[in-house]
Amino acid sequence: MNVIEQARQAYAPAKSPLRTGRSAELQLFSETTARLRNAATSPKANFAALTEALHDNRTLWTHLAAEVADDENELSQDLRARLFYLAEFTTYHSRKVLRGEADVAPLIEINTAVMRGLSGKGDL
Repeated sequence: MNVIEQARQAYAPAKSPLRTGRSAELQLFSETTARLRNAATSPKANFAALTEALHDNRTLWTHLAAEVADDENELSQDLRARLFYLAEFTTYHSRKVLRGEADVAPLIEINTAVMRGLSGKGDL
């Protein structure tokens, strides 16, 4: 590749558009939920994948809980409280799933509801 071609590639428009905070959150929830769904198809056979997906989901919700607990957060107080509660539930329910005492379906349903809210297709 010559210098001119390298310059064209360096200054070419980005191949992926910049994401807004909301679209980035939607993408993250979508990817995490897909991993939960895939691992849930056969949780005993895919236990390692299930634990990884649950860990990623809890990490996502822990980060979200920290965001809504911040006084600078612009969401309504009611929505912030509901999201914080869902983060706590996610942690609690994930433990039950790991112990084999619960199904992963409620976590997938919660994430799906949040994705609908982020995409403007529904509310929590």
